[in-house]
Amino acid sequence: MNNNTLFDNTEIAFALKSDSELERAYFLFKMISIEPLVRIGTAATHFAIKAKLPVEGLIRATVFDHFCGGVSEENCLPVIDKMYEKGVSSVLDYSVEGKENEEEFDAALRITLKIINFAEERKSIPIAVFKPSGFGRIALYEKIGNHDKLTDKESEEWNRVLNRFETVCKAAKNRDVSVLIDAEESWMQNAADHLITELMRKYNTEKPIVFNTLQMYRHDRLDFLKEQHKLAKLEGFYLGYKLVRGAYMEKENERAEKKGYPTPICESKAATDLNFNAAVSYMMDNLTDMSIFNGTHNELSSYYLMDLMKEKGIENSDKRVWFGQLYGMSDHISFNLSNLGYNVAKYVPFGPVKDVMPYLIRRAEENTSVAGQTGRELNLLSKEKKRRRK
Repeated sequence: MNNNTLFDNTEIAFALKSDSELERAYFLFKMISIEPLVRIGTAATHFAIKAKLPVEGLIRATVFDHFCGGVSEENCLPVIDKMYEKGVSSVLDYSVEGKENEEEFDAALRITLKIINFAEERKSIPIAVFKPSGFGRIALYEKIGNHDKLTDKESEEWNRVLNRFETVCKAAKNRDVSVLIDAEESWMQNAADHLITELMRKYNTEKPIVFNTLQMYRHDRLDFLKEQHKLAKLEGFYLGYKLVRGAYMEKENERAEKKGYPTPICESKAATDLNFNAAVSYMMDNLTDMSIFNGTHNELSSYYLMDLMKEKGIENSDKRVWFGQLYGMSDHISFNLSNLGYNVAKYVPFGPVKDVMPYLIRRAEENTSVAGQTGRELNLLSKEKKRRRK
């Protein structure tokens, strides 16, 4: 295991941050590190937005500008261009969640297509992304995944969902832009997986264009990856996967307990880490058939993939291997990797402030609950502040 100090170089990590942006980031992570404050802040923000209090300006100037690129895709361009100067690409992520009606699904489709057009024109945006729940209702995916009988109305609705997926993947193929499809709750994932496999079959004929996402805190995902690989070899198409640990653990465990089925989640953090690394290793052993997008803020997982690349004589810039982090987090990983010529992309969320709030609240809660993550950010920001004062 590579245990060097590559990710400790704060001068490279924060080169794009002005002194005031550095101070803001320090202040934000300091706030996020105080759990009761996050809970109170979350409740107050929900209330303020519901009551239509004028808090958007404050949110915009603090949390939003730190974790989001802007309110629209055009609005994100200064952030995208700035990062690309340092070799870090962007994945524009329309982070509006939990929508339930057809107009909103169609709006998400239009924005995703716009991003693909954008990506074709700009080297800085090589990859597009969307969420299955952005294109259809979670309850509908669940019904399909359970093989429940659909009403005529639901069948029509599902056809519209299929059509949205198809439209995006076809546009991505025509423009030679990869498209990542995010994973969500396990009870909707079966239907999404089945659909994405069909799209890989159709569009990953020369190389991976369509990427599914594997949440490695699920203990069944490594077997799923191996099964998919068998199928792809048999039928002659390529696989693309984004690997992540997963974001819905409490929700998953609670639901399993309530409904009386075994939880799909690994028994411990250590088991999840092993599962994640096993998937990285399997994909690197089979790189001729697949591409990997390593979505992680974990330094050891990043070193692990770097070591495997070195061991197998794979160039840092090999287009089949990408590292990904979220905008506003883990700059010490992203910018130090890009400085060494690795392919790195930041997920850059955007959307109207009030619509992006559920995403921002999840980020704050996640940073509070992931042991050590906020502390690591604070240490690095503090180190850089000291360095600049010298």
